[in-house]
Amino acid sequence: MQNPLAQLLPEQMHFLTLQGGQIVFLLGLMIFFGSFGGRFFQKIRIPQVVGYIVIGIIIGSSGFKILGDTLIAALDPISTIALSLIGFLVGAELKIDIIKKYGRQFVGILIGETTVPFCIVALLVGSATFLITKNTAYSVSMGLLLGAICTATAPAATTDVLKEYRTKGPVTTTTLGIVAMDDAFALVAYTIATAIASPMLAGRSVPLLAQLGSIGFEIAGSIALGLLTGFIITKIITGMMSDDGRVLGFSLGLLFLSTGICTIASFKAGPVLLKFDHIMTAMTMGFYVTNFALPKVKNMFKLVEKYTPPIYVLFFVTVGAKLNVWQLKPLFILIALLYIGGRTLGKTLGSRLGARLTRAPATVRKYLPFCLLSQAGVAIGLSTSAGRDFSDTIGGEIMLIITATTFIVQIIGPICVRYGVTKAGEVGLDVTPEDLIKTTLVKDVEIDGEKICSPDNYAIVNETDMVGQIINAFSHHSNMNYAVRGSDGKIAGQISLEHIKEAMQMGELGSYMLSMDIMDKPALTCTPETPLPDTYKIFDDYDTSAISIVDKEGRPLGILEKHAVDHYLHRRVVELEHKLAAMS
Repeated sequence: MQNPLAQLLPEQMHFLTLQGGQIVFLLGLMIFFGSFGGRFFQKIRIPQVVGYIVIGIIIGSSGFKILGDTLIAALDPISTIALSLIGFLVGAELKIDIIKKYGRQFVGILIGETTVPFCIVALLVGSATFLITKNTAYSVSMGLLLGAICTATAPAATTDVLKEYRTKGPVTTTTLGIVAMDDAFALVAYTIATAIASPMLAGRSVPLLAQLGSIGFEIAGSIALGLLTGFIITKIITGMMSDDGRVLGFSLGLLFLSTGICTIASFKAGPVLLKFDHIMTAMTMGFYVTNFALPKVKNMFKLVEKYTPPIYVLFFVTVGAKLNVWQLKPLFILIALLYIGGRTLGKTLGSRLGARLTRAPATVRKYLPFCLLSQAGVAIGLSTSAGRDFSDTIGGEIMLIITATTFIVQIIGPICVRYGVTKAGEVGLDVTPEDLIKTTLVKDVEIDGEKICSPDNYAIVNETDMVGQIINAFSHHSNMNYAVRGSDGKIAGQISLEHIKEAMQMGELGSYMLSMDIMDKPALTCTPETPLPDTYKIFDDYDTSAISIVDKEGRPLGILEKHAVDHYLHRRVVELEHKLAAMS
């Protein structure tokens, strides 16, 4: 009796030809050097996803062939998991209130940026192929299939860049909405193109109505499964919101379970095979949780996001490893160039037309096309499907063209995304006070528009100043603490409003006391270059609300008060929110 696992998961059998230690070594190699490549490209101001792919090319089919076809095939489940995680996190961005606000805009742009490139690529590729081959069926089929595949946009590379540069605004919101939805259009377009191309190439012929029925089943079934899993996971983790480990375990477990169901579940209905789409299922699951779960339950997205980096590294390294740029023939190179040019032109014209018709903000009309050029998982998946469906005719050519063009657009695409959101002014706007703390130094903090670090700072008094003079200083400024400068010019201590109160309780004698008589000694200190996380640690460890700022020689430059830092960070966040509101 045959093992049922061999029937359900045949690609896993590739692992049997590799020793466990070899697999672990190669996975470690991919993650380590992939991460190294990503960091290197990030340092030279190129999105890190490009580095992952380049490392894959170097160690894969086009390079040193360290990753053989067996391991690459065995890593297919990693790609499936990565695309599900991407779909889940993209679904988390599809908030109903945003969809209501931008719904008309999303639909208009979606129609434009999918139908226009489909028509342009189909026309260019079909015409050029016919001029060379004089084969009508071959040319029309090639044009239709590549036109359908070109409508898909890679959410992985795009969202990775958006998250890397912490973007937020109309262009970011529209991009996330579009890349989350145009995969469904690509699926529909590909199925229709297949229904037309099959009889023309004398391959498997399926009635168009049956194909459309399978499309409806796939979309409806995927959405239903996603809603069900979203409902289940929401109910499960509601009672364990404080246990991050279990929340992550249940979230990933159910996400992978639904992905597995989509992968292995299929139903024969007449001439067509009915199945579910795991990306759409995961996206629907994320959509349900972000819109219908309790606010605290949504913390699962942050937990899942922390789990994704090594999966993404493996995914993109595998994409690069699959590419064999040495197998391209002159005809395929021409078709690949026409495909890239037509797709780029179509995405640009279509998205701008849709944005103009729906009266989207000017930044969306101008810069959105730069964010829609990447292609990867879905396009490669559809090309793989074409390779299987048309294995005796044009399947191999389509797979080769898509993998080659994926390499090019995956290098150019993320760079264009960064350019688009940078020009739109949306880089660095998706921040919280906690994010600002991580990137802010003491010298960056401002109070009432003035830097708090200066030798002439008003928050510094001399150790020989009398209490009466200090009270006058307190009355003119908002500080509740002052740094005390000694006779040698260095920090001598620190005075708070409580010290002044204690001195005044002594009557007239207290007003003649000096700073050195009432100050705390020694003072807690930091430098202008001290990161804010370090100062917050001092605030907590010493249960204090103020730290004296000193230079390298120990001379006082001012005072850092916790409430003033909190106010500064809050003001920065409010400024960013106002900027976002103005953009919209």
